[in-house]
Amino acid sequence: MSTQSEHYWINHLALEPHSEGGFFKQVYRSDESSTTWDNRTRPYYTSIYFLLNQASPSHFHRLKSDEIWYYHTGEALTVHMIHPDGKYEAVKLGLAIDQGEVLQYAVPKDTIFGSSVESAEPDAFSLVSCMVSPGFEYHDFELFTQAELIKDYPTHETIIRKLAFETLPE
Repeated sequence: MSTQSEHYWINHLALEPHSEGGFFKQVYRSDESSTTWDNRTRPYYTSIYFLLNQASPSHFHRLKSDEIWYYHTGEALTVHMIHPDGKYEAVKLGLAIDQGEVLQYAVPKDTIFGSSVESAEPDAFSLVSCMVSPGFEYHDFELFTQAELIKDYPTHETIIRKLAFETLPE
């Protein structure tokens, strides 16, 4: 657990609210690019700092690129995934390697995923970095409502109600 508060990290890293939840700042964007499967020119990679807390989780979304998550500090962070075949999986990012936590994890493209901080501490947060390759572009970012996901994945209703928006933010 970090000895610094979430406000320390938000202020010192100049993080801003993210539309999927939490706070972020893009810190790297490759100067080089390539043409992707959909004939778009995209940077090789992009990377952000991403801070989540219990009040502001990462809501269920999907990307068209792989995303690698790197744990930095704070409480463990659970990455919740619904794979394209409908299988649910949860992976914990954190320092307790002996308890199954990992320091980094790659979420495969086309996987619906969100992340949550689960702790008895009311001020719990997690600071991570996320690297997307090919680089992140908002036109490849898809948020979901609870109704959309429950219709397609009714067996995962509990986690969907926790991590999907009732209505999408403006």
